[in-house]
Amino acid sequence: MTAARAVPALGKPRTSRLPSVADTTLDNGLRVLAVRRPGVPLVELRLRIPFAGKGDDHVARAQLLGDTLLSGTDRRSASQIAVDLQSFGGQLHASNDADRLGISGSVLSSGFGGILDLLGELLTSASYPKDEVVAERDRLVQELAIHRSQASVIAREALLHRMYGEHPYGLELPSAQAVEDVKPSQLRALHAKRVVPAGSVLTVVGDVQPARAVAQVEKALAGWTATTKATRTPKLPKHAAGPALLIDRPGAVQTTIRMAGPAPARSSADYAAASLANMVFGGYFSSRWTANIREDKGYTYGGHSVFEHPPAGSRITVSVDVATDVTAPSMVETLYELGRIATVAVSQEELDQARRYAIGSLQLGTASQAGLASMISMLVGADLGVSYLRDFPTQLQAVTVDEVLAAAAAWMAPTRLSAVLVGDAAVVSDSLQTLIAVEKS
Repeated sequence: MTAARAVPALGKPRTSRLPSVADTTLDNGLRVLAVRRPGVPLVELRLRIPFAGKGDDHVARAQLLGDTLLSGTDRRSASQIAVDLQSFGGQLHASNDADRLGISGSVLSSGFGGILDLLGELLTSASYPKDEVVAERDRLVQELAIHRSQASVIAREALLHRMYGEHPYGLELPSAQAVEDVKPSQLRALHAKRVVPAGSVLTVVGDVQPARAVAQVEKALAGWTATTKATRTPKLPKHAAGPALLIDRPGAVQTTIRMAGPAPARSSADYAAASLANMVFGGYFSSRWTANIREDKGYTYGGHSVFEHPPAGSRITVSVDVATDVTAPSMVETLYELGRIATVAVSQEELDQARRYAIGSLQLGTASQAGLASMISMLVGADLGVSYLRDFPTQLQAVTVDEVLAAAAAWMAPTRLSAVLVGDAAVVSDSLQTLIAVEKS
């Protein structure tokens, strides 16, 4: 019988070579970042247009604008756009959130000029045909009904509103009525007012020469002009945790638990330490929280804790779904692990393991053209440069056990987090109120 071999120690992470970025602001105000990444004859595009707005009507119109942006222009129908994209060997998608309208895509290097011309056409003359808008409007109404029947969506909506109130971050999904009221003319007006180059950023990564790529972008998007700048997201309201909100879902076989609070921005001095504290707590499969409530107690298939980084302010979000009859015990263990990470130092072994995972994930996430394009676009949205790809791993390597404890105490103590639970109140309410202050809805 062969003796088991010891697992060799992991070596130090390799230092990533920073990509060279051509960073240019065009005459129309559009900022263009171009990076050469050869090896695959593809080009990735990421366009960010700040698009923050307040209220149900704006959210509905912004959602439908993103959903129907590729439905036609003054010169091409939706089907013609699809045919032309196929001929370029490319694809384009539009999406939106509380901060921005995004247009992303990829294309064969040989079709880069063609997709840029199409992008310029969409930005300057998207037509929002009535038939397409009505069809998408009807589909979105049905989709919203499905979404709002899900406990996870109910919990997230309530949590965001509890944290942000009437701020744009407090409302991610529009009401069905607001969607039904949207007219094509309103989308065209919103496009003319808000889809503007000044303040927007286009990131190009792939098998291109950066200087030539910038020149191609400048030529293709020369007609995209406006006298106004893109609107940025307003400052966040001050956060106060308050009692946990329990939303009744009679007969539910499980309880959806969500907790969230402010977190440090990527540019903050303690972000590296806070991110490692979160990793040890619940940020990956080998975390303390997962070991506790999944492996040891069997309360859930798995929970997850993550930092989200919308531009106006970062947040930590803790998410888990548990069986109804173990709702209170699950809260006990969750509060225990949050309290432990905020008051008791992690071990050096835990820190080193989380550090290796965090550095490896960052390097893996930027290894492809698509990953690098998305990362650079995200960094620009956070007012960070590409040097972050070098500096952040270095910061992670330098984090100490004491710094992790200080960051966890500052950002992850359970008293700092707002909580929402969706479940059968008749079953879980009494036991929960022995642990925490509860407000019923």
